[in-house]
Amino acid sequence: MTPHPPPVVPRILVMGVSASGKSTVGELVAQRLDLPFVDGDDLHPEANVEKMRSGIPLTDEDRWPWLDAVGRVLQEHEHGVVVACSALRRSYRDRIRRHAPEVCIVHLHGTPELLASRASDREGHFMPPRLLESQIETLEVPGDDEDAVITNVARPVTDIADAVLDALDLNAVGGR
Repeated sequence: MTPHPPPVVPRILVMGVSASGKSTVGELVAQRLDLPFVDGDDLHPEANVEKMRSGIPLTDEDRWPWLDAVGRVLQEHEHGVVVACSALRRSYRDRIRRHAPEVCIVHLHGTPELLASRASDREGHFMPPRLLESQIETLEVPGDDEDAVITNVARPVTDIADAVLDALDLNAVGGR
């Protein structure tokens, strides 16, 4: 990963498919930077949660209000924030950037086998493991013009957080 210039205000979007570790990595990065962490799943309207809980993939029409809410959270935290959100398609990230154009994107990825294993081991999450395949099919990896940090999740969470902070050149900010 090539280091990125540090953002003026760290607004970080941790993205990836279900079970990639968005919340775990996002919470650790936020903690190290002494920033608030927001799980994008908490911003879903109840109707979206019920659809996913029932194994029904969301449509783009379901997602637009949720993505706007994610973008507003990123924009409204004037001192910075870390948000976990799947943001699987370029159009979804573009929707978020309408609100927070300077957002730093961190894409967590792993092999389908690793992600499926993690998804099946999770308990109490509304996203059933059977929807992972549709998320993998939907995923559009950030393009070069999105200047995203892309990191593999097949290593310890602390190593992933270190790599993210190094790539965003934020280690000095966080006081690790």
